[in-house]
Amino acid sequence: MGINGKENGMQNGAIRWTTNTMPKNNTFVLSDIISEAGAAEALAFHKTVPGYQKTPLYPLHSLARYLGVADILVKDESARFGLNAFKALGAGYAIAEYMARKLGKPLTVLDYGTLASEKTKKTLGDITFYSATDGNHGRAVAWFATKLGQKARIYMPKGSSRQRLDNILATGAYAEITGMNYDDTVRYASAQAKAHGGVVVQDTAWPGYEEIPTWIMQGYTAMGREIADTLTEAPTHVFLQAGVGSFAGAMEGYFVARYKDKPPRFVLLEPAAADCHYQSAIAADGRARSTTGDMQTLMAGLACGEPNTVSFEILKNHTSVFTACDDVVAAIGMRLLGNPLQGDARIVSGESGAATAGLLYLTMTDPRHAALKRALGLNGQSRVLLISSEGDTDPGRYRRIVWNGMNHLAETLP
Repeated sequence: MGINGKENGMQNGAIRWTTNTMPKNNTFVLSDIISEAGAAEALAFHKTVPGYQKTPLYPLHSLARYLGVADILVKDESARFGLNAFKALGAGYAIAEYMARKLGKPLTVLDYGTLASEKTKKTLGDITFYSATDGNHGRAVAWFATKLGQKARIYMPKGSSRQRLDNILATGAYAEITGMNYDDTVRYASAQAKAHGGVVVQDTAWPGYEEIPTWIMQGYTAMGREIADTLTEAPTHVFLQAGVGSFAGAMEGYFVARYKDKPPRFVLLEPAAADCHYQSAIAADGRARSTTGDMQTLMAGLACGEPNTVSFEILKNHTSVFTACDDVVAAIGMRLLGNPLQGDARIVSGESGAATAGLLYLTMTDPRHAALKRALGLNGQSRVLLISSEGDTDPGRYRRIVWNGMNHLAETLP
């Protein structure tokens, strides 16, 4: 049986975890979805997009010594295309792939300039791309679509940040906050697209809607390629955040393909309020579970209750440990990265981006999480990769957490 965190002395409630005992899906062929060659193609396309720059991979040597591991590397996605998050890698690639298919050409022979040209616009006419989002994905869809001379309509779940809505509106797209939770908003956006002849660009998949989400995952692998091409040694552990699981599945798939002989151990983090993968793991029968309700959490980008049907198969096959974390874990990570030890880079990371740093910190420093540390085999030889998937996409909330101490650990103690 898996080891449930509640049975391992985690009285402060900050982290629940379980080892992965789900049966592997031996019929699932990873190379049909993720490959080294595909990642190279995705990266090559992104390099044609104006403003492309490889985002930095920071070594936090001082923090690594403090926590007792060999190294900690953090990929900082806050500068990706000026959007303060990584999502354009997936949304942009999927939109480009869709337009290439409509033109009857493989994307490998096209580039951004061709897709943005008047000739392409005249050939394809007006296209409206629809999406549901907690902020970053929808902003990426809107930004890329409007840059290509197309339209976008973006729907956000209730409780979404006004700042994140304004960021989407600033692209020139239509956007609104609905009165529904994330998963119902996804269904609403899909219905609107169907009713008005639009195209859904959603970073989750469900039966009958899997092609575009797969393209999104393939777009994300460009980041994995950037990371791996920078490293001299493979990471031993990769901590990944999951909403619907597309990003985590893409990263796990890429690193398994890249390091076939000895892939890293993967640790998945979800908010406690939106823990569909964790619930699937503790059920241990290999079937995906859903989380319902409002799913209110600081980690807005991860507040998703239904797993992507494509990425779930990757996560089921390759994740070592699933965790469900309270908001305090994200807050600790934000303060940790934003206030570095001497010699380490300062990283401004948002709630969803910094959560894995908080998870690593608590695992290594809090005796109540010693069982998790042992289960992961974290020690002085461990080389840990973290991905800060977003910057301060809600600056006001960032200041309340990092400056004012909102969501501190004492709030979760008995």
